Amino acid sequence: MHIEFFTYSSARLWGIRLDGSDLRVHAAEATRPLWLLEKCSYERTPEDTENFLFRQYAGLTESDLRDPVRHFLGEADDDLRDAPTGATAVLGCSCGIWDCWPLFTAITATPETVTWSAFHQPHRPAWGELAMGPYVFPRPAYEEALTRVAHLAEDPFTALPPSGAVRGT
Repeated sequence: MHIEFFTYSSARLWGIRLDGSDLRVHAAEATRPLWLLEKCSYERTPEDTENFLFRQYAGLTESDLRDPVRHFLGEADDDLRDAPTGATAVLGCSCGIWDCWPLFTAITATPETVTWSAFHQPHRPAWGELAMGPYVFPRPAYEEALTRVAHLAEDPFTALPPSGAVRGT
């Protein structure tokens, strides 16, 4: 598994790609069946539903992260952790208030690897652990990715919709 970190927008939001795919795509795929079970009435068409799924999350601001390297090595400040589980926030709400709709994961760092597992959405405890991961990264490559952060002028999702984002009816 390969990880890339990038920032985007003037707020310097931190985004994440796993094997070239935005973490928000993984989150959309994992939450799609759960949202459909709730039969969200505010999405009127399949396209609206897909747009909602892919845009429910945004990156965390650099100012929220304070120390991104420490944060993404599982040493996040307490206010960016899920108190019951100790998991770390890796995405926040697209509204701009990260804890409105955070995505948490357990980050376990050893001298050889960094593992992300047990993804969950704390505002939907009935969902349990999301069908994402575990993702295991070689620690040297992971740490290098944290030092080679590309800055994009805008969110890649605003430039183009994610590939395959809209499913057929």
